[in-house]
Amino acid sequence: MSAPTILVLGRSGQLAGALAERGCGAVVAAGRPEFDLTRPDAPARLLDMVRPAAVINAAAYTAVDRAESEPELAFALNRDGPAALAKACARAGLPLIHISTDCVFDGAKAGAYREADISRPLNIYGASKRAGERAVLEALPSALVVRTSWVFGPRGESFVTRLLGWAQGRETLTVAGDQRGKPTYAPALADALLALAPRLIGRTLPGGLLHLAGETVLSRAEQAQLILDAARRRGGPWARVIPVPSSAHATAAARPCNAVLDCTLAARQGIALGAFADDVEATLDRLIGPAATHLAQHRLNPSRAS
Repeated sequence: MSAPTILVLGRSGQLAGALAERGCGAVVAAGRPEFDLTRPDAPARLLDMVRPAAVINAAAYTAVDRAESEPELAFALNRDGPAALAKACARAGLPLIHISTDCVFDGAKAGAYREADISRPLNIYGASKRAGERAVLEALPSALVVRTSWVFGPRGESFVTRLLGWAQGRETLTVAGDQRGKPTYAPALADALLALAPRLIGRTLPGGLLHLAGETVLSRAEQAQLILDAARRRGGPWARVIPVPSSAHATAAARPCNAVLDCTLAARQGIALGAFADDVEATLDRLIGPAATHLAQHRLNPSRAS
């Protein structure tokens, strides 16, 4: 028997791309321009056309700083669109997984954030995502809202790709040392969501909030140095990372200094993501090339800079 069709919204994003890649033909991805989440009638029409067994909403407005000057668009994509989608899924009797973010929290807690902790977003992006969580669960209480953090991978733009660009021709880089979180590898997150979807279809998994992120807690500065060290082993750009306070880099939107998500509930479901060191190696294997290839080339041409 063929696997049930999973409809993924957000075709061009990192996670949506990973879902399509890892879905083994069972995933149908939809995104702009064919599908526009800001149109209230779009979700119902798409569900009628695709007739999926479940839906994963990975579409979102994710420009954190730009959201401060575009709040209407951020709320349209992160609250109103997901609300319309959840209502359409409710009418069709379809399970829904909706992706949210660590940015619903203010970062003031000393320990890792649990699902039951009160959310106090620091920025428009976080506020729009929290409003989307509430709208989805109000329209479809059986929906699963998955909060994740610091997503990266070999597809699209992420902290990894931006960092590699910043390091070009630089000897040092200053990176926030007071922001801590769990970097999350998009392909691993996609595998976990695809494992959760059949449980929603079979009604063996309750809806509500679920935290799902990588296992390693790092500061942004620590993450950056690990990325650049791995890049150097592949002949890529390298710089020495100097940790600085977040205040040293003014941004339009404030970020939570503590973005660490407690993933105990996911672990109880048998879902756990991997270590950052392994995931960044896999990412850079695809972005730059395997480290072994670079070392072999260096041995053949010792004059080449490493």
